[in-house]
Amino acid sequence: MDALLITKSGKLGGKIQLKGAKNSILPILAASVLTKDDVFIGNCPYLSDIDDMIKIIRSIGGKAEWDNGGISVCCHDVDPFGIDRTLMKKIRSSIFILGPLLARCGEARISAPGGCEIGKRPIDLHLLGLSELGVGVAEDRESGLVSCYGRPKGGMLRLRCPSVGATENLMMAAALCEEPTVILGGAKEPEIIDLAHFLVAMGALVVGAGTDVIAIKGQSELHGASHLPITDRIVAGTFLAATAVCGGDVLLDGAISGFMDCTLYKFRMLGMEITDYGCGIRASSHNRPKAIERTVTMPYPGFPTDMQPLLTAALAVADGESTIIETLFESRFRYCEELKKMGASIEQEGENTVRIFGKRLHGADVKAQDLRGGAALTTAALGADGITYISGVEHIDRGYERIERDLSNLGANIERISDF
Repeated sequence: MDALLITKSGKLGGKIQLKGAKNSILPILAASVLTKDDVFIGNCPYLSDIDDMIKIIRSIGGKAEWDNGGISVCCHDVDPFGIDRTLMKKIRSSIFILGPLLARCGEARISAPGGCEIGKRPIDLHLLGLSELGVGVAEDRESGLVSCYGRPKGGMLRLRCPSVGATENLMMAAALCEEPTVILGGAKEPEIIDLAHFLVAMGALVVGAGTDVIAIKGQSELHGASHLPITDRIVAGTFLAATAVCGGDVLLDGAISGFMDCTLYKFRMLGMEITDYGCGIRASSHNRPKAIERTVTMPYPGFPTDMQPLLTAALAVADGESTIIETLFESRFRYCEELKKMGASIEQEGENTVRIFGKRLHGADVKAQDLRGGAALTTAALGADGITYISGVEHIDRGYERIERDLSNLGANIERISDF
């Protein structure tokens, strides 16, 4: 397995060209199952999660290949019972295949999905929504298998909380319904808007994506399409955090500031100067970060839970005391124990609150246990005295294409080594 070796870095500088958002590409790949025609998705980073979704598509009989910086897909023939259970358990986003398979084939069998261990992440909202669309659902608790039968029929349904994954799955399930579907209480994330654009490019009618009321008028058949996904706002936020920790001046080419309002607001509170230059953002930091009294994670357009560990890494070296409250996942502070090995002063209060007292950090041997927690350790290590050794890099690789390459290009002292 690989590891990262990081020595305290000086100020960062240069430009990063952002690639497509993982959280857009994964549901869009699943949506490719809705058509028998060719699909092309451009500007895709090479991530293990995306590669696993490609393998899931192949396991049901589709063709999917990396192609000149993008991914070509053709699902002319699919087997709704052929999903590889091992692959399903590797990534949470494997659940996205369920809605398209039901819309296309009228039946499917999946196993419970895997992913980062950041708390309870049940799929009940997906299954309840599908039931409201007329799909039969049978769960085998002992084997973990879920069997679904019957094509979605359309109708009106309400999500009891704005789950991004459930919203996207139900949008895809409705894309071949000739009767309209209305989703009330849907999530508003930019990646949902991106999925809607892809469904429209294939011939579906989607109205209201980005609001909590989404209407879908499907078609009896969808056609192929090419799509350029939005860039990754969480990856952009990661480089903001690294710049806050190290100082410097960085251009994030392709960053969409309009999708990052709350994140940019928080980093400006740290003392950073952030400007929109039309095709990206410029971020500079010249002083030690300032503490932020209170930050609460919320569904979009609030402060994203995926950015919480990255902000914590910056606050760990800030001047003063900060508080972060996590409202979406109950086990998202596990990475804090690893930050403490680097000298971070963090006190946890209950399951959902941490108090952070900024101080100077030092290098240590630490382990990434989930995707964003691993990115937070990497960010903190850039500003820590001495050398930091980070194992568990396979978690980081799920969401970052060679994070060490991009940080090195900005002047960071970081390398990937083989961990035997």
